[in-house]
Amino acid sequence: MGNRTNEEWLTSLRSPGELREVALADLSKIIITGIPYALAKWIQQDDLRFSSLVEEVTQETLLRVLARLDSFEERSQFTTWVYTIAVRVALTELRRAKWKETSLDQLIEGKEEGDEPHEIPDMGVNIESSFEKREMMSIIQKVMLEELTEKQRTALMAVAIHGMPLEEVARRMDTERNALYKLLHDARLKLKHHMEKQGIAPEELFAVFEK
Repeated sequence: MGNRTNEEWLTSLRSPGELREVALADLSKIIITGIPYALAKWIQQDDLRFSSLVEEVTQETLLRVLARLDSFEERSQFTTWVYTIAVRVALTELRRAKWKETSLDQLIEGKEEGDEPHEIPDMGVNIESSFEKREMMSIIQKVMLEELTEKQRTALMAVAIHGMPLEEVARRMDTERNALYKLLHDARLKLKHHMEKQGIAPEELFAVFEK
């Protein structure tokens, strides 16, 4: 199932017809098998939301993989790259679900028990660049505390890190959607300028906020 070389995966997924369908089916099995272990810290298999989450994550991951085949740089196994995308998608979906049951203050102050949305669990798979991303996140959080206003920090944490919809953040912050856009734009610009002074490229910065 997962014994293809990187080149074989790419060739199969770029081919029309049955070859591509078989490769997608195999990738689905790999994702479905790995996700329960990766998410064990956040959600258990007996949770009523689990089955639908895995299905949604699998479909979204396959769509992202097909759309980004040209961006795969072969610095790791293809299946590791796919697994990394799947874990990121899954954690994003869990964060999106969590805001519905949590106050804005709890999201910003990190009061939720066991909430570590940027820690990707290591289940024996070498998750590509996970250490670098954790380090980047640590730097960004420090800069956010020192450089952003309280409103900018609140908006960026809620939207970019915890995945709360713009409409909900605007409602909870008692502001208009357009004003929130401006707040987020200014916050990102401040981060960008500050990080560039430290020699960190913008694409490295915004990769952390990728959904």
